[in-house]
Amino acid sequence: MKTFRLRAAASFVLAGALVAGLAACSNDPLASQYRAGDNKGYIAGDFAWKEYDAADQPRAVTFSGVLDSGAKVTSADYAGKVVVVNFWYAGCAPCRQEAPLLEKVYTSFAGEDVEFLGVNTYDQAETAQAFAKAHGVTYPSVMDADTKTVTAALVGVVPAGATPSTVIIGKDGRPTSRIVGEIESASILQTLVQDALDGKP
Repeated sequence: MKTFRLRAAASFVLAGALVAGLAACSNDPLASQYRAGDNKGYIAGDFAWKEYDAADQPRAVTFSGVLDSGAKVTSADYAGKVVVVNFWYAGCAPCRQEAPLLEKVYTSFAGEDVEFLGVNTYDQAETAQAFAKAHGVTYPSVMDADTKTVTAALVGVVPAGATPSTVIIGKDGRPTSRIVGEIESASILQTLVQDALDGKP
């Protein structure tokens, strides 16, 4: 497994339904800080992005949900494509910072087998749509605040409740890499997406 360090900040959604997921990430510093219960509302530190080797690549991810547009979506809709899944919410400062970078990478892969899907962990659809308009985000988001279905599907890949986090899912439905914390460079995400397109691992 390739592991690289990034300087970032991750906000946590304080939802009781995610505590069990944190237990599964007991060795993760994000989870440890969350359980410490200092109520500061975010985690600061040096975070890592990982590109999985074939031997330690997580199982295929399945999920379903409702988009900010009201349309239903499932993981089957993305079969045979690379999917970039980004966890965010409107009040998350690092989410606002990285939104233009995500959009830049999204448009750079136009016409290729790549899709982007936001996962809003806190807001309702009206707030999510206003955020997208304000920050020029053109890809859809699943409204996951009430159901937590997408969040649950990726527990163990990213620490439960860590926002922002980004997961790249390969054409076979298995995660190929992850970023925990704010994306500071479009080139990092572009490389991870291209690797997934090229079948790495």
